[in-house]
Amino acid sequence: MSDADAPWLVVGLGNPGPEYAANRHNAGFMVADLLAGRMGGRFRAHRSRAQVLEGRLGVPGAGSRRVVLAKPMSFMNLSGGPVTALRDFYKVPPDRLVVVHDELDLDYGTLRLKRGGGDNGHNGLKSLSKALGPDYHRVRFGIGRPPGRMPVADFVLKDFSAAERKELDYLVDRAADAVECLVLDGLERAQNTYNS
Repeated sequence: MSDADAPWLVVGLGNPGPEYAANRHNAGFMVADLLAGRMGGRFRAHRSRAQVLEGRLGVPGAGSRRVVLAKPMSFMNLSGGPVTALRDFYKVPPDRLVVVHDELDLDYGTLRLKRGGGDNGHNGLKSLSKALGPDYHRVRFGIGRPPGRMPVADFVLKDFSAAERKELDYLVDRAADAVECLVLDGLERAQNTYNS
């Protein structure tokens, strides 16, 4: 299979299990779930230790792209293993890997897209970059910094606040739009449209 025929691999980062579902750390899963709805499919278990949905994004026909949407079912700090297995299984080139994740260094509601970079102490990105190298696309979903002296680990594993939840659906929808734009129109167009 040539790179031109290779699918895009879009990975939402989070922790598996209902007790984590509404946590700030699970913003990536929230975006992946919304994209699954847009693709008209359901996640299924894959031998890579991830939930996977194969389908297409974009207008049916020549304008759409083949996409493998994934949620690693390892914990966040072990995301690299399942994502590497998926990349190898689907033969995804590095420039077609998109990772959606929560980002402490961006204010809540801020969205930024980039390719490559450090992990900023994010255990999911640390695991991915160790396994794959740092040169993949990131859709960074701003969650802001913890208030006062709250430890970061406690903050990211708490649910979004009542005030944050008022905007959350809109922000998840916007992040899903950004993923679609990145896959269909490229990074520069997506950055110009969605980097807030």
